[in-house]
Amino acid sequence: MEKKHNEGAYQRAQKKVKEIKGFYINLACYCIVIPVLIYINLRFTPEYHWFWYSTIAWGSGVLIHGLAAFGHLPYMSQNWEERKIREFMEEERNKKQGRNEKES
Repeated sequence: MEKKHNEGAYQRAQKKVKEIKGFYINLACYCIVIPVLIYINLRFTPEYHWFWYSTIAWGSGVLIHGLAAFGHLPYMSQNWEERKIREFMEEERNKKQGRNEKES
């Protein structure tokens, strides 16, 4: 039992590290690409600042990704996932019990 608990904890920690790593990769790409887009925009069409669309949209995505990776979004946390899994399992069990009672 202890070994299974440790394996589960290790897998959850490993998943969390991958989520955080994914966020940092996303952030690094944002920090590289957005200045390039700003340069292209201001160099070729300075009269229209279209780079704001990319900056705001992708920036919002990076923000949400960071909040989720660091556990600040309650609907994307490990606890939320576990509660939902238990809820669905309970619903399934209740359905089976209801079918069994009707058959009896």
